[in-house]
Amino acid sequence: MNPEEIKELKELIEFLKDNNIGEFDLERGDLKVRLKFAQQQGAVDMPALSANLSHLLAASQAHQMTAAPAHSHVAPAATPSPAETAASEDAGLHIVKSPIVGTFYESPSPGTAAFVKAGDQIENGQVLCIVEAMKLMNEIEADVAGEVVRRLVQNGQPVEYGQPLFAVRPR
Repeated sequence: MNPEEIKELKELIEFLKDNNIGEFDLERGDLKVRLKFAQQQGAVDMPALSANLSHLLAASQAHQMTAAPAHSHVAPAATPSPAETAASEDAGLHIVKSPIVGTFYESPSPGTAAFVKAGDQIENGQVLCIVEAMKLMNEIEADVAGEVVRRLVQNGQPVEYGQPLFAVRPR
């Protein structure tokens, strides 16, 4: 990656952080990046993440340019990093994704209670939220029964097709 692409990636990370987007995938040619952020405040040190990502991408690019062996040995860490801990906690979660492009709403109308919140037990087919598309209110239903672990988007936020909306621990 060139310095301009690294700068764009840092800006993207800041945008994702500012908009509380929990997960993001990027593919450009041979480059594939997957970002997953913890939802707890202070759990992600963005400057350190940006610096580490820049270092990692630079090292990856340098590695691709040299004729290094296809595999290398990496010593295991003595303690799991916060990212590894979050990944292990998220291992069994089911992600409810947006089936359409639109605007996410957590409740049926402004000022009313949210359909669901973290910790709620839900049933298959239960309404979780609304995604408005072209002035049509589309109820998004659960496709699994379980416990809502967290909401991955903010109320009123634009969402894309396939964007994760909720993390659910299935029963």
